[in-house]
Amino acid sequence: MAEAKTRKTKASVSEYLAKAASGERLADAKKLVKIMSAVTGDRAAMWGPSIVGFGAYTLTYASGRTAEWPVAAFSPRKPATVVYISRGFKKYDSLMKKLGKYKMSGGCLHIKSLADVDVDLLTQLIAESVAYTVATHECR
Repeated sequence: MAEAKTRKTKASVSEYLAKAASGERLADAKKLVKIMSAVTGDRAAMWGPSIVGFGAYTLTYASGRTAEWPVAAFSPRKPATVVYISRGFKKYDSLMKKLGKYKMSGGCLHIKSLADVDVDLLTQLIAESVAYTVATHECR
């Protein structure tokens, strides 16, 4: 079975963010680092070349394949910052309805700017996602 391509690395988060983002997008990324660090109690780490993640758990796919994945994560991509969110928790629908301007694709929340969303609701969404992941998986 093939190994997961996205794995935790020893690369510098701050160096990556300085190269990947600037201006408002860099400020948004730094704010997400603070939010996710506070919610998870973990330090930021690079996962693959472009994902900033916090904590870890074993994700099991429908096929039975497993991979290590961060408990909370984001990636400051050019079109939008992607925030990875679990979707199985109770408050998901109600929080998403009030969040603001975003696009959703699977477990990927695409936000052009934190100014487009309610940051307090985004923080609550991340906290609920993390709590759900911790409750349903063995986390490290």
